[in-house]
Amino acid sequence: MDKNSVYKINSYYWDTKGNDFLRAIVLPFYGAFVSEEKCQLFGDVSGKKMLEIGCGNGQSLQYQGERKASELWAVDISEKQIEKATQHLKACGLSANLICSPMEEECGIPVDYFDFVYSIYAIGWTTDLEGTFCRIASYLKKDGVFIFSWSHPIHKCVVTEDNRLAFKKNYFDESWYSVSLDEGELTLSDRKLSTYVNALAKAGFVIEQMIEQSDDEIMQSRDDNSDFAKKAKMLPVTFVVKARKL
Repeated sequence: MDKNSVYKINSYYWDTKGNDFLRAIVLPFYGAFVSEEKCQLFGDVSGKKMLEIGCGNGQSLQYQGERKASELWAVDISEKQIEKATQHLKACGLSANLICSPMEEECGIPVDYFDFVYSIYAIGWTTDLEGTFCRIASYLKKDGVFIFSWSHPIHKCVVTEDNRLAFKKNYFDESWYSVSLDEGELTLSDRKLSTYVNALAKAGFVIEQMIEQSDDEIMQSRDDNSDFAKKAKMLPVTFVVKARKL
């Protein structure tokens, strides 16, 4: 896996397709059936300095700004997404420091500065998980909080066939692979949960909470009978981690 090739492929997809096909997962939702309103991982963010990793169209930044966060910062690999976020936040009467850069690289974000760093369905795009977590730790103040969500790795291994779940992929296989979507291409790696846990520990984080169960109330309110919803009733499709910098 050549990380520059991954950057090029994935940033081109987000520049050209953006959220039009994948749809944006934004706060208050961490994933399809998990919400901040129910989990309350952030709590009161008024007066807090916030950094988002992979800001997309800026709606999660809007969520934090409307809850009176004192500073909004973000990084995203896509210039087009940064432009969208800038326009969206301006329309909402909010300002933010937005930086176009891969999350793995040094890009001028201040260190020992933030109360919260968070990432909603973006952290899995990194080509260097340990390096990214170490950078995130450097951005946080002591006792600062890192919250992120991503597709649960077991979800990627299982498909629905004739109303039954069947394994289609080796859970332990973390190799990079290409996905064709809406005449575009993405490159992904499905990491084990232990890979995330060990990378957090190596970066100096302690995990305070982990969520991997779909919210029954959300599922019932949507009356969703898709294969995806059926799968979510039987196994986790999203996981969320709240970790604190030691």
